[in-house]
Amino acid sequence: MALQALLYGRGRLSILDQLQLPHRRHYRPVDGVSAAWTDIAAMRVRGAPAIAIVGCLSLAVELHHREDMDKEALASFALESLDYLVTARPTAVNMARAAQDLTQFIQLEVKRPDSTADDFKENVICRIEAMLEKDISDNRSIGSHGAQHILSTATTDKVTILTHCNTGSLATAGYGTALGVIRSLWALGRLEHVYCTETRPYNQGARLTAYELTYEQIPATLITDSMAAVAMKEKHITAVVVGADRIAANGDTANKVGTYQLAIVALHHHIPFYVAAPSQSCDLSLDSGHHIPVEERPANELTHVNGVHVAAPGVGVWNPAFDITPHSLITGAIITEFGVHHPQDLQEVLTGKKQHIS
Repeated sequence: MALQALLYGRGRLSILDQLQLPHRRHYRPVDGVSAAWTDIAAMRVRGAPAIAIVGCLSLAVELHHREDMDKEALASFALESLDYLVTARPTAVNMARAAQDLTQFIQLEVKRPDSTADDFKENVICRIEAMLEKDISDNRSIGSHGAQHILSTATTDKVTILTHCNTGSLATAGYGTALGVIRSLWALGRLEHVYCTETRPYNQGARLTAYELTYEQIPATLITDSMAAVAMKEKHITAVVVGADRIAANGDTANKVGTYQLAIVALHHHIPFYVAAPSQSCDLSLDSGHHIPVEERPANELTHVNGVHVAAPGVGVWNPAFDITPHSLITGAIITEFGVHHPQDLQEVLTGKKQHIS
């Protein structure tokens, strides 16, 4: 059974505190919107799909416990909460997209003349719970589409994948995006090996991806970020598969910093480079990656390791959490729950004007 980033039951939510992994598996209760915002900003929960799901479920939990409020007051509280949650991590678009969808739903629900406050609460909570189930279903579809496409172009019976950051059960509602592709290959008996980068400075690969892979006994090797080029040269990598926090209309992709250089190196070694993400991560309002806001993290993530200062005192620090990979470097495909797409076709595919590759 895969690790679960969150545990949810009506009126109750807990998240697996990813700051304590891999040393301790501790589920931390989230009693409402304010707690969720803090946990997202502190990266106790991370990964664009998981951020959206946890944010919205925190609203469902708080709505469940709200009493003695009329329908209009509940709607105002929900809309203000969604606006607040979007500010926790600016680069990942999934929370903003989920907030937009829920806002439209809430605005329609509150106007229903035949509904009570209890009806309103129930309908909004059910809508959020459906998002949880859809995320898991979408991830499984991404995994299947990606695995089949990689195998269709592979020249060996079993494939070797290189991945970056964490894109598995810990970054989603379950199963994963890029790591979902790896899980699907493993389930098919067609995966030889996985190489995962440590993903400095926050070490999501070393702490989280390596943890998920060893937990499920998938054959894996951890490498430093600076070993990626030589790994592609010497380790018979079939494909590079990464996730995405936001994808612009032209296919430019924001993902964990270090992704851009992986794409460049993959191109040099003629290794296909894939991006796996739900359509919720696609922001068609942005023409290109130039318009994607890039979050900058605190300096101490570079200067300290486990609270110990390891850098020269007084040195300046630049710590962008993400970088932008141009669509021209995505030589494999973009994989969504709908199929496998050429980056330049993404907008037409998602608006129904063009079919996906497979």
